[in-house]
Amino acid sequence: MTNLSERAWAFGSVRRGQSGAPIVAFMSEDWYARVSSVWASAGEMADLDVLAAIIALVAERPADDAAAVFEAASAHDYADREAEAEPLYRRAIDLGLDEATLPRAVIQLASTLRNLGKVEESIRLLEDQLHEHPDDEWTGPSAAFLALALASRGDERDAASVALAALANYLPIYSASVRSYAIGLAVRD
Repeated sequence: MTNLSERAWAFGSVRRGQSGAPIVAFMSEDWYARVSSVWASAGEMADLDVLAAIIALVAERPADDAAAVFEAASAHDYADREAEAEPLYRRAIDLGLDEATLPRAVIQLASTLRNLGKVEESIRLLEDQLHEHPDDEWTGPSAAFLALALASRGDERDAASVALAALANYLPIYSASVRSYAIGLAVRD
């Protein structure tokens, strides 16, 4: 077996996406592994093929499966369909995502809201997230997207302050100086 179609036949089935590229569904892997496989291959696929592959996997799950709804939202977002992604993110959050996925969903919803021009809500969500995750693996990503939202609102100084304060936590040297400068940027004359 040397080509994708032959490998796909051995493990599952092959469908063709809009671009003509094969979309492979491996039947022997569990659902989460198959979702991860699509995302791992996303850079080699057309955006609409990624969306189609994820939606096909989501269809295998119950309609109230928060993880599946989150994956559908992410796929719509990936395919530049933010208006369709927004209600899906909200639904996934309302359905109750696990502790590891909820912060990602909040960040992705906030980013989508910013792209849709709902900057104030984006900022509020990210500020709330930073209060809930002041010093963990979600602090940096939340701060990065908060900085983007603040810049979108026209608050470039605040955006730079947030970004530098978050960056200071990762610097091997000068972290205290950068943190101090970040605070200085936030102080108004």
